[in-house]
Amino acid sequence: MEDATPSRTALRVARLRALHQFSPQAALFRDPYAAAILGEAAPGAQELEQEDEHGRRMRLFVAARARLAEDWLAAAVRRGVRQVVVLGAGLDTFSLRNPYPDLAVFEVDHPATQAWKRQRIAEAGLVEPAGTAFVPVNFERQRLSEELALAGLKLTKASFFMWLGVVPYLTREAIFSTLSYIAAIPGSEVVFDYSEPAKNRDVAGQAALAFYAARVASVGEPWISFFDPRALAESLNDLGFDEIEDIKSGAIAARFGRAPDAGRNNSGGHILRARRSV
Repeated sequence: MEDATPSRTALRVARLRALHQFSPQAALFRDPYAAAILGEAAPGAQELEQEDEHGRRMRLFVAARARLAEDWLAAAVRRGVRQVVVLGAGLDTFSLRNPYPDLAVFEVDHPATQAWKRQRIAEAGLVEPAGTAFVPVNFERQRLSEELALAGLKLTKASFFMWLGVVPYLTREAIFSTLSYIAAIPGSEVVFDYSEPAKNRDVAGQAALAFYAARVASVGEPWISFFDPRALAESLNDLGFDEIEDIKSGAIAARFGRAPDAGRNNSGGHILRARRSV
């Protein structure tokens, strides 16, 4: 992504969330603002008729990871967490849907993408939530800890970090710098998605990886980081995370009954939750 332009993959993901609201599996993840924030770029219900299997699988994965992240956030709130940081927020609408009056929301994103999002909120006639702080950060050039502290995040209090659709686009250095920062805060938790490398996949999984990787690379936002699940878990343990839940795309259907049936594939995508409990 160029410094002066918003993320094109963020737009694509937002369109998938909006399209999902028309689908037979819409109950998996409800988002009443998904279309509104897109304005004229919002998809219509007729686009479902044009959806191929690749598009369907990606839409269901996007919906499922959002649902899982927000279910895990709800559990964290019940434990007393009162700060949530949305890393690489794109056009995510959690801050507009936040059901917790005393939960402070910090939205972190690339400056160009965040400015674009705030413009989209205004043009949609929506009001920026009073409990949300917008924090522009370039993950490769700025220190997340410093920017969040300046924005008012209480560094001595546990926080929940939602980091969806971002990790594959970052260098390992930037990824582990962020994870180290989160792990240094006792009680804090992070949810992110990642993909396994081609060598870990079967033929169908390698073909799926090639297809999706080519699509994001074509808009100038290539995937550059992949992880082996066992090695990643060991690295997270070394950082201090002592509670890890890693769900393969093929296991998502078991979480939500029959709704995301396309999730039964083993495409190499994962959704992971890591928490430092002490």
